[in-house]
Amino acid sequence: MSHLSSATSSTRRTFLQASAAIALAATAAPEIAADQDSETLIPAVDTHQHLWDLSKLQLPWLKGAPKVLSRTYGLKEYAEATRGLNVVQAVYMEVDVRPEDHVLEAQMLVDICRSGKSPTVAAVISGRPGLPTFEQYIRNLAKSPEIRGVRQVLHSETAPKGMCLETQFVRSIQLLGKLGLSFDLCMRPQELSDGIALAKKCPETRFIVDHCGNADPASFLAKPLPNISPKHDVQKWRDDIAGLADCSNVICKISGVIASAPKEVPFTDSLAPIINHCLDSFGPDRVIFGGDWPVCLLGASYREWITTLRTLIANRPLTEQKKLLHENARQFYRLPAESRTP
Repeated sequence: MSHLSSATSSTRRTFLQASAAIALAATAAPEIAADQDSETLIPAVDTHQHLWDLSKLQLPWLKGAPKVLSRTYGLKEYAEATRGLNVVQAVYMEVDVRPEDHVLEAQMLVDICRSGKSPTVAAVISGRPGLPTFEQYIRNLAKSPEIRGVRQVLHSETAPKGMCLETQFVRSIQLLGKLGLSFDLCMRPQELSDGIALAKKCPETRFIVDHCGNADPASFLAKPLPNISPKHDVQKWRDDIAGLADCSNVICKISGVIASAPKEVPFTDSLAPIINHCLDSFGPDRVIFGGDWPVCLLGASYREWITTLRTLIANRPLTEQKKLLHENARQFYRLPAESRTP
C-alpha cells in the first residue's frame, strides 16, 4: 500500500473513502477454499508484510481509513491470515508512521527479525531521501543487517511529481546502492516515467516496483463497468512497465492490485491483464510476490489474493511459479534459510 509522510494525503483519503464499501463487502465475503493442502502448495515468501501496533506507533493516514484497517495488526493476526497457505517467510514493509517514529519502527522490526519467533526475517523501512539528514539516518540503521531497503511513497502532497528526480533525492538513492540497500517505487501509473528516470540515474541501486505500478483493475476490463471511469491511460501504463523492465536494476512486485479490484467481476478477470503484463515484461527472474496484508482486506482476504495469484500463474512452468513465489525473493533480499512455517 502507498504510505505517506506525517500529513495524511488527500490522495490516500480519497482512495480509502472510496474503498470503504469494498472493505465492508470483503470482510463479509466467504474466502476461496485452497485447491491443495498446505504441504503441497509451493512455499511463498511474502515481500510486503505490514504490521502496526497502534499502542506504540502513530500512523496519521489511518485517520481517514475504513474501520477494517483502523486497528492493531500484529504477528498473531498475520499467522491467522496466512494459516494453511504455506507462507514461510516475510519481509516487512514500512507503514508510514509519523517521522518521529521512523527509528522506533525500524528498531521494533529488527527485534522481531532477530527473535526467530515469526516468519519475518527482514525489513524495508521508512525514510525521506529528499532531506539532507537522510544520509546519517540511513547509515546508522544500515548497521543492522536485517534492514534490506527503504521506501517513501511518491504520490502524496509531500512528494509531488518530479520530487524523486531532485538532486538531494537522487544522491540519497545512489547512497542506498553503495550501502547494499534497495528502494521501493510506490507511485501512481501517471508517475512511472519518473521511476524510469530515477532508475537510470541510479544504476547501482536496486529498485522494486510496488503493486504492479498501482494499475487500476477496473480500467482493464474488456467490458467497462457502468459509472466507473478509467483512472489512468492503460497503454501508457503498459509502456512504462515495459520501460521499467528495460532497466536491469529494477524488479516488479506482484502485489496490492486486489485491494482496488471491482467486486462485480471475478478477480481473475480484472487482475489477469495486469499481472500477466508485469510477468511477461520483467521475465521470470525479476518478479516477486507480496501479500500487502492487511491493506489487501480493502478488496479481499489474504487467502483470496494468494489463491487468485496461484490460479493465474498455474499455466506457467513450475520453475517460474517457484521463482515468483519464493526463489527470487530469497535471492534478492539475501534471506536466511527458511526459519519456520506458520
